[in-house]
Amino acid sequence: MSLSTRIEAKLREAFSPQRLSVIDESAQHAGHQPGFAGAEGTHMRVRIVAEAFTGMTRLARHRAITELLQPELDEGLHALAIEPAAPGEETRW
Repeated sequence: MSLSTRIEAKLREAFSPQRLSVIDESAQHAGHQPGFAGAEGTHMRVRIVAEAFTGMTRLARHRAITELLQPELDEGLHALAIEPAAPGEETRW
């Protein structure tokens, strides 16, 4: 199972999102460090809209997602961009 599939499954189970997109942006970072060729699963973006985020601050939303995905971060996920929203909130995507 790919990292993006694993992340998506965890987020679906934990937050029952109305909208969810997990994007592997690793290739976009190729060459940013010597020897880094853009290996899959190092840079991910999560865009999620879920009722569970209603009434939560932006920081609390980020913490909830980061805590859920801590095992992936410990296993080599280097960067995680998080774009959380509650239903009805404006998103940039």
